[in-house]
Amino acid sequence: MTSKESLRSSNEASQPQPTQAGRIELCTELISKAMRCLGNGDKDCVMRKIEELIKANCHDGRLIGKEVADGVREIVHELWLVSNHEEECRLLRILRDLGVSRNWVKDTLGVDTKRLNNWLIRCGIDLKGRAKRSEVVKRIEDLLRRLGWSEVKMCEEMFRFININVDEFRRRGIEPCSWLGLESLRDLRRPYWLGLKDSDLVIGKYKMKVKLTLNTTNAIDAIFFLTLLNAVKALSLEIVWIKMPVAKYVYIPIALSYYVYLDIDEWPWPIELSAYELEKTLNGFSDEGLAEYIAGKIDGDGSILVSKDKEGCLRAIVRITACKGCPKRTNLDVLKEMIARRFGIIGHINPTAEKINLVFNGESAIRLLRRIMKYIHHPLKRLRAELILAYYEGRIDRGTFEKLYEMTEYEYGGPEVKRNNALEATTRAAPQTHTHGDKTKPKHKPKN
Repeated sequence: MTSKESLRSSNEASQPQPTQAGRIELCTELISKAMRCLGNGDKDCVMRKIEELIKANCHDGRLIGKEVADGVREIVHELWLVSNHEEECRLLRILRDLGVSRNWVKDTLGVDTKRLNNWLIRCGIDLKGRAKRSEVVKRIEDLLRRLGWSEVKMCEEMFRFININVDEFRRRGIEPCSWLGLESLRDLRRPYWLGLKDSDLVIGKYKMKVKLTLNTTNAIDAIFFLTLLNAVKALSLEIVWIKMPVAKYVYIPIALSYYVYLDIDEWPWPIELSAYELEKTLNGFSDEGLAEYIAGKIDGDGSILVSKDKEGCLRAIVRITACKGCPKRTNLDVLKEMIARRFGIIGHINPTAEKINLVFNGESAIRLLRRIMKYIHHPLKRLRAELILAYYEGRIDRGTFEKLYEMTEYEYGGPEVKRNNALEATTRAAPQTHTHGDKTKPKHKPKN
């Protein structure tokens, strides 16, 4: 290499990288030029600008911002709508050669997988997708299993993190990790999912997708929600820093947001239900289906606990909570009447300053727990339910019950490891968990 070539190579290698503002300016200028080409009907010009945009990573919202990336999607989509078959194939080849993922192409064109595959076959194009997230996670989990990790180990680590001794429970015939049997919940038609939807599960409906989201700052829910949504599909995780403290002893509040995207027809339940519609739906359930719905509701907005009466006797309590003035409030009335009519178990509506509670006390709580026990999956709520039933059925004495129950209690007026620390609990118990950025897609009309 000559000295001039060496100098040129050195200069090229040391060229300053564009700043974020510079990238945005470049991408915005290219988008404007592409739009002018579209307006003039110059498809060759648009194709060239699309190549420049993708080579400059203007289509990647993580690098350039969602607004600019959506502008690139809009240009590709608009060109697609006005293209003939030959031009469609040319555009698809360009996107393939530039290494654009199948998902990006599918979402940008506003088509489903089947329709995209048909176009690729007609054009003779092999557009390979990246390794599916589920496949990547499975490989990681397989490696971790060879190193000794398992779902049971994850469960034990979670309980250890919140200071619950699983061996103490096992010595009394109570299995703390029995909640892990979630295989049946892969079927979203199970009434459990409707119950969870009426509590903690957030449903977002888009043009071609449904997004299921579970949010928490709680160490226990962090593992539970992760495992629950993973039963449906490999999930994504967003870590959210909360600006305002959520409790006195929480100085750096962090929330975890777990979510999955489903095709529009994969979610089988109505997203909004009036009290009348809910009653009609619950009437259509078998007794087991209703029990499963109640368990999903309790896993989200419920609590299972014991208290002492004036005489010092222990009293079991099952409580389902709703906010005042929200639709969940009227749903509690429907559920109260349904449980009484179907199971003969009487509950009471108990309002507080901020919330409304549907409460089952004493023998009513025990009867309800026996009815729904096998469908409860929340780790702490199921553990408490099994412990309470073991005491009421005489399998353990009061001293043993109080010793074990104390481990499950939340501490008030001080720092509480159970209530917060979602991120740390997940990091310790589920090291395969991974994060993803904003996955929101623009809404496009598909080309027929």
